[in-house]
Amino acid sequence: MPLTKEDVERIERLGFKREEFTVEVDGILRLRNLNGRCVFLDNDNRCKIYDHRPLGCKIYPAILDGSCRVVVDDKCPKKHEVSKRDLRKVKKLLKKLVKEIYGRIC
Repeated sequence: MPLTKEDVERIERLGFKREEFTVEVDGILRLRNLNGRCVFLDNDNRCKIYDHRPLGCKIYPAILDGSCRVVVDDKCPKKHEVSKRDLRKVKKLLKKLVKEIYGRIC
């Protein structure tokens, strides 16, 4: 999950050190995974920082496909519960996330 500058700062304010929860991939900070799971998931698959989670987590399972269309991630087990209306609601946020992280709008 890519992180915005605000995401990183907000999580650091919770007392976490950047190197504990981030990894840099191709120049982009992302949430660190341990054994294929987000570092913030507890043993019951609950997010330890839910109220402070990154923007990408808030709008997931909405993602941009290769054509910059907002779609539901096929890997999400609840993908069938997401409506087209839900996707329209997060489109602006997702494009903002892409612009900040990648420096461009699709």
